[in-house]
Amino acid sequence: MAVTSMANSSIRDFTKFNNMSTTFGVPPFDVEYLVIAGGGGGGDAHAGGGGAGGYRSAFSTESSGGGASAESVLTLVKGVYSIIVGAGGTGGTGGGKGGLGSGSVLASIISTGGGGGGAYSVPVNGLSGGSGGGGAGGTTAGTGAAPTTSQGYAGGNGSSNGTAGNGGGGGGAGAIGVAATGDFNSGSSGNGGNGVASSITGSSVTRGGGGGGGKWGSGTVGTGGSGGGGNGGPAGTVGSAGTVNTGGGGGGGGDTGADGGAGGSGVVILSVPAQASVTFSGGVTQTSATVGVNTVYTVTAAGASDTVTIG
Repeated sequence: MAVTSMANSSIRDFTKFNNMSTTFGVPPFDVEYLVIAGGGGGGDAHAGGGGAGGYRSAFSTESSGGGASAESVLTLVKGVYSIIVGAGGTGGTGGGKGGLGSGSVLASIISTGGGGGGAYSVPVNGLSGGSGGGGAGGTTAGTGAAPTTSQGYAGGNGSSNGTAGNGGGGGGAGAIGVAATGDFNSGSSGNGGNGVASSITGSSVTRGGGGGGGKWGSGTVGTGGSGGGGNGGPAGTVGSAGTVNTGGGGGGGGDTGADGGAGGSGVVILSVPAQASVTFSGGVTQTSATVGVNTVYTVTAAGASDTVTIG
């Protein structure tokens, strides 16, 4: 029955009226989200794989990166909020390390870009990020880098015989990058760490895989982690790029002269009650779908000046 007068109503009636107002589309709204940063690039020359972009989730009981539990939902009042989809890091060239991925943003939620893979020359160690980049197989064995807490895992170590070796896998959102073994014509470069699956869009999709390490000489080459990680390069072959909009790390390059693969771009997904008014600025690329009682927006491109408006 409609409320026609509040003059003689109790506090309980006012509470009921406020709840009715929320039901019929008045902010604030509880927003579930998945915010994944760009993956790190793989390094150059029997190099480490790039680490996956930072992975932050507030959907149901699903995990965030690094084995963390789901975060608290965002409660957004009427207003304009920042939204950014981070780019993947560049692949290493000329004996150089992979580039850091760029961060992704939704309002107060910031995911850290993935760490670049170490390279044959300097530095052999991976770079820290959302997930850490793998170490290279240089004149010393590079160390896999540390992740950002509750966003990803560490990269794997490289291997070396004192001259050169094999690259370690980049860390994934769901697992540590695998360490390399052996040296020239022996052992293997490391696999990238696996990503994390989410059903926020209505079906299960895995994102946030680390890049595989590059290989010196013959032997087993590291593969990218599930969820968009690029494969490492065999001898003389470039690393594969991470998959776009997964935050996957790029694969490390093979032996001398083989560039690393670029990291995959990130993604921002928000699940909002269907009665909410949601609009985006002109630079945003997004799709929407109805999932249960919510509308789910998948944002695949958004720059530093872009916004989402909750009304």
